[in-house]
Amino acid sequence: MNWKTIFKSFKNRDMQRRLLTVLGIIIAYRLLAHVPVPIAEPTQLREVINGVIGGTDFGGFLNLLSGGALASFSIVLVGLTPFITASIISQLLTKAIPRLEELNKDGESGRRKINQWTRLATVPLAIVQSIAFIFILRQTVLAGNTTVLADPTALEWIVSVGTMTAGAVLLMWLGELITEQGVGNGISLLIFAGIISQLPSMLSSFGTALFDTSKGALNVFNWFTVPVNPTIFWVVLALLLVSLMLLYFLVKINEAQRVITINYAKRVHGNSSYGGVKSILPVKLIAAGVIPVIFAVAFLSLPAFIGQVLKASGNEAYAALANNLITWFQAPNPGAFTGSEWQAFIYPATYFVLVLVFTYFYTGIVFNSSEISENLQKQGGFIEGVRPGKQTEKYLSGTMNRLLLFGSVVLGFIAVTPFIIEYFLAQFAGITNTNLSIGGTGLLIVVSVGLESLRQINSRALMVTYDDYDR
Repeated sequence: MNWKTIFKSFKNRDMQRRLLTVLGIIIAYRLLAHVPVPIAEPTQLREVINGVIGGTDFGGFLNLLSGGALASFSIVLVGLTPFITASIISQLLTKAIPRLEELNKDGESGRRKINQWTRLATVPLAIVQSIAFIFILRQTVLAGNTTVLADPTALEWIVSVGTMTAGAVLLMWLGELITEQGVGNGISLLIFAGIISQLPSMLSSFGTALFDTSKGALNVFNWFTVPVNPTIFWVVLALLLVSLMLLYFLVKINEAQRVITINYAKRVHGNSSYGGVKSILPVKLIAAGVIPVIFAVAFLSLPAFIGQVLKASGNEAYAALANNLITWFQAPNPGAFTGSEWQAFIYPATYFVLVLVFTYFYTGIVFNSSEISENLQKQGGFIEGVRPGKQTEKYLSGTMNRLLLFGSVVLGFIAVTPFIIEYFLAQFAGITNTNLSIGGTGLLIVVSVGLESLRQINSRALMVTYDDYDR
């Protein structure tokens, strides 16, 4: 990153407008996250949600990804999950249906049509998810012997579902507005903002435990006593060191790339000649960025969500299936990591596999070796020792597959590292209430989105300060 250029670009009016627009949209999103759904008395409803749902692993995970919208039962509670799901479906169909693949290759007009269909598919998905959220909340609240949502009328159902669906569509629109500014991916930045807003409260729980001296204080070489819990102090210190190492490793992995040299044949046209130069084609180790992690988390939340719906239905025929889905597909309690309860390992293992799958899947979309090979051939470019056309396509595919094999495994390992740390803390330190799996996923998304946004801001800064280099 060229920080000097980035800071210099802040003087540019266009850059200021873009950054202020993004900041304003993020502030608007955070304000929307505190606007409750008009279904009950807000204060009382918030207390019930915090007591009944907010304390569970599944609830805490959804609350983190929604930026606190679950705890407030906000109009943006459904969040970006319907749009992410619709995007996954449309991208799968684009690869599976030749007509859609041709449309995608038609250029900007074809991609615009596919994007419009994705937006339209988001609406019914948001409606279904809104109904499910209200249904789960109502059944869970009734189980807690409170009458906050005892009998919503048909009008309340329509207003609530309509409000939450509108909130999901509004977030989708806000995300696209951010993307248009060219300083980051809008969907990723909204998730980034939601997670950042929740990290302080998660860190405060560590602070509370750290300064709890009821079980003794830290004695430093018998010279003086520090008013902190000694066990928690060493745990926090170890976690900070591990976190710094992971952050450094994650930054290196995100920035790593393979540089392929492209040669352009010299051509003569009339009295002038052109070509005969060399260029580079940088191939990133993880070309998909943070998208595989976001997709994996969104996909993993579906089985537990379906389990909650089945459980809330009260149908005894689905009770066992519902309990299994909830138990298997939610961030496990560290205390469950024992040899006898193997189910606790299903979530981390599935998470690892999904990160690998979505890394390959999304990279196949953003890096099209056939299209790159075709463009190089049209422009007279070639890789030294590789014939243009099919051989170039095969070479690029092989190079990307080798990079992906290492990159996806490393990304998956980083994603499940918090689960591994939780296991050792539970087994050897007896600490089980850390929620590192939630915080670790959030931190992974925050770092990756931050790096990608900085990269785009750096590119934009080079554009707006380009004229200064001629002076």
